Amino acid sequence: MRWFFYNLLFALAYVAMAPQFLLRMKRRGGYRNRFADRFGRYPEEVAARLRQMNGAVWIHAVSVGEVYVAGQVMRALRERLPSARFVLSTTSSTGWKEAEKLVGPEDVLIFNPLDFPPCVRRAVEAIRPQAFILTESEIWPNVIRTCHGRGIPLFLVNARVSDRSAPGYRRLRFWFGPVLRMFTAIQAQSETDKARLVAAGAEPRTVEVTGSFKFDVANRAPEKERVVGEYLARHDAGPGRTVLLGGSTWPGEDAVLIGIFKRLSERCPNLRLVLVPRHFEKADAVQAEIEKAGLACVRRSREAGEGPGAGRAAGGVAAGASPEPRRPGPARCPVVLGDTTGELMGFYGNADIVFVGKSLCEHGAQNMIEPCLCGAATLVGPYTENFRPVMSDLLDARALIQVPDAESLEREIGRLVEDAADREALGERGARAVFCRKGVVGRCADALAQKIRASAGAAV
Repeated sequence: MRWFFYNLLFALAYVAMAPQFLLRMKRRGGYRNRFADRFGRYPEEVAARLRQMNGAVWIHAVSVGEVYVAGQVMRALRERLPSARFVLSTTSSTGWKEAEKLVGPEDVLIFNPLDFPPCVRRAVEAIRPQAFILTESEIWPNVIRTCHGRGIPLFLVNARVSDRSAPGYRRLRFWFGPVLRMFTAIQAQSETDKARLVAAGAEPRTVEVTGSFKFDVANRAPEKERVVGEYLARHDAGPGRTVLLGGSTWPGEDAVLIGIFKRLSERCPNLRLVLVPRHFEKADAVQAEIEKAGLACVRRSREAGEGPGAGRAAGGVAAGASPEPRRPGPARCPVVLGDTTGELMGFYGNADIVFVGKSLCEHGAQNMIEPCLCGAATLVGPYTENFRPVMSDLLDARALIQVPDAESLEREIGRLVEDAADREALGERGARAVFCRKGVVGRCADALAQKIRASAGAAV
């Protein structure tokens, strides 16, 4: 009976949210051509490749962060299971763009089916997976139940339960418990996550604490750093300047950083500001904030030929927009707006001080491991629920600074701007802390490969 009500509510919720999905498709594009994937219906060439695979390892990752985790798992499993082929599914168009870089020529990339019985059955029958691996907090009951009913081993890797979700998981133990107990193994990020999963009904013997995959996912990008570094130098934000970067910022955080920059630059003329919003379609709003503060703005997309409006007018400048100066002088001190996709690590590698977004004006936080790895002095706000185990490790290592509010953020940034030795020492501690915590993916892949081999042998 519980599943009847779940399926009914899912169908009603999906219909209600359909306008929002359609609007997102219009804004971001990306998955309109493969929308039938959502219903377990694939183009003939994709269906033919799935038939030829004869049992792939299916890995699901909802969006960009989870896709990086999935990519690490695939690479590690290829070393341990050379004959394995992979089906990688994602939910978002941004996740799809990153996933395209990770799949091999013999793998298949799809959008995840809607968690509705007919869609799930068609997808499972088409893929016929030998194992199904979900990442982080992805719990799709119908997919899990269908795979379990067909004897397909199920794994949840890099598993976490956020502070916000934990009470709901516990209250709904009667519903989550049967689903969680279907997993062959769950690899949890921390003891807290394990306790929360067990409290939600998971079988304790199937839950192992492995640490966070996120330390292994983070890798520097030397070529991107070089390209972005040359771009920043052309806009007076290169060597000899102190670069303050807002990474993956959310609405509200850009305005805070702009205000901090304006006040600090009066006494620190070498300070430069770079803003990289989490969603590039917000770039126009961020530019408006910059110009409202009386500052000049240059946009990366208009030189790189990417982003909203890029390349639609002569010289790559959006129609109706004024041309941007190619080599602004120090007096103009423009704010650089990084509104391209896939270049964030390049910006991090050229920053002296980084504030990590979605941690001051929004809850959850974006990835603070990446700027630490690049040796930037890293700061975050109070809301870092999505990275609780990571934050615990980094705070213990004094690898970053967490501030409670905007006033404290300004105070700490000002101190780091004026104290180069302290700034560099913080960056060095951050890089060292990340390097010391790598290796989780390899250990987890060993366990996964062993269980996949065992289940394949049992099926023979």
